[in-house]
Amino acid sequence: MTSPHAPGQEAGRVSLIGLGPMGIALAEALLGNGHHLTVWNRTPEKADDLVARGARRARSATEAVAVSPTTIVCLDNYETLQRVFAPSDGSTAGGTVINLTSGTPNEARAASAWFADRGIDYLDGAVMVPPPAVGTPGAVLLYSGARDVFDRHAGALASLGEPRYLGDDVGLAVLYNTALLEMMYATMNGWLHAAALLDSANVSAQEFSELALGWFMPAVVDYASLAEQAPELDAAEYPGALGTLAMNLNALEHIARTSEEQGVHTDQPRVMKQIAEQAVAAGYGTQNYLAVYELFKAARTRS
Repeated sequence: MTSPHAPGQEAGRVSLIGLGPMGIALAEALLGNGHHLTVWNRTPEKADDLVARGARRARSATEAVAVSPTTIVCLDNYETLQRVFAPSDGSTAGGTVINLTSGTPNEARAASAWFADRGIDYLDGAVMVPPPAVGTPGAVLLYSGARDVFDRHAGALASLGEPRYLGDDVGLAVLYNTALLEMMYATMNGWLHAAALLDSANVSAQEFSELALGWFMPAVVDYASLAEQAPELDAAEYPGALGTLAMNLNALEHIARTSEEQGVHTDQPRVMKQIAEQAVAAGYGTQNYLAVYELFKAARTRS
């Protein structure tokens, strides 16, 4: 990718722990950008190809952290992260761990405290592209934690993709990741359920996609218009002049009934209908559909 390093920073020593498909992609991006890479994996032979291409193999996770100022970790979960580092004898104090493991914000905060107790700086992060896109133009990775730690390691981070710093709350990166993935799965499930409805009438997904994805999604479900409406969410203003939540509930009832009539899985449309019903019952029936946002926030407000 163009200009992989932050201004004034050169490629240096980086360690990588975890060589699943994403970990290997991260390692290849680091090697491709000239970093002196040390790798460690619980299954040592997974590092063979990287070692043949110039990486150094560490004997333990502790050694990997000790030999490099920047250690990037990409494991299955936070429990594995702590198990991998549990044998640390204190020799890693002063190093930095940048964790790209998926989990929850509370897990990220607990991990940050765990490493702080051992004298290790910590950033939490999330890779927002699939493995083949790591290190390419357009790749985005999210980070949160202490700003000075992020700035010190910007050169290595820029080798993986565009680094987006979200703030000093170490749980923010994984929270953003979770929210964005929720959008992805909700969109995918909407498309798959809609295609299943048409399949019940022997309409192929390819034929349906011309109208659904070629016109309806870009023209009607317009993400640009959602962005324009974001200030309304922040202001809790949901004018219903062009359509009320109660009117939308009528459409959601039709979707649920049609799914049942056509023999298509009904859980998803039923849940959407129930959410709208709850919002109407809470007094938002005369406002527009975006008022559902207040229902989604209500559980947090009550807590």
